[in-house]
Amino acid sequence: MEEVVRRSGAEPQSEVRRYVLAPMRNDDVPEVSRLERRCFTNPWPESAYYRELREPDRNYYIVLRWQVSGAEIEPEPVVAGSPLARLFRPVRPRTSPYPIVGFAGMWVIYGEAHVTTIAVAPEHRRLGLGEVLFLTLISEAIRRGAEFVTLEVRVSNTAAQALYAKYGFTQRGVRPRYYSDNLEDAYIMTSPPLRDPAYRQQLLQLRDRLLARLAAEGIEILEEAA
Repeated sequence: MEEVVRRSGAEPQSEVRRYVLAPMRNDDVPEVSRLERRCFTNPWPESAYYRELREPDRNYYIVLRWQVSGAEIEPEPVVAGSPLARLFRPVRPRTSPYPIVGFAGMWVIYGEAHVTTIAVAPEHRRLGLGEVLFLTLISEAIRRGAEFVTLEVRVSNTAAQALYAKYGFTQRGVRPRYYSDNLEDAYIMTSPPLRDPAYRQQLLQLRDRLLARLAAEGIEILEEAA
């Protein structure tokens, strides 16, 4: 897994900055790949994303778009689901052609959700958007009935490790020379059991704190309705 957490230089275009979460689609792949090359030294080839998107029952990939104008977005009614199934205000699908500023993905196989990537454009970092993507993955893992979530993180990426530890992830091992660009080791980090009521309550509390932080930053997160 690759991830980046650094300081943002993004400037708001209006009083409220809006971002839209949406499923990654085939026509998003070229833009995702361009963003990935900005974020990582060992990006995936575009063919890997097309391959992942062919198996939506086993894979889950999302993009985060920045609504750069003040255009209004038509909301959808909130639909009940699992405790974390609907984190943000839903909107109608394909609400905008606005630029992709973040993306994330995971595999869900045999009860395990494995986070493969999380990235946020450099000019939009340290606003809580990486946490939005991460919590959305955990929510989807719960919705799909996964037992736990696991991931790899560079041993040098202490900021990302702190985010994962905030969500109860603990180090369970090391993958030596895991990253091909510099042969850096990776820590394996794993969540508590997703079905644990105490952990679900912790996730709800973390969600509420994240939403409060976003509101204080003047950020609104919208989510495409299914």
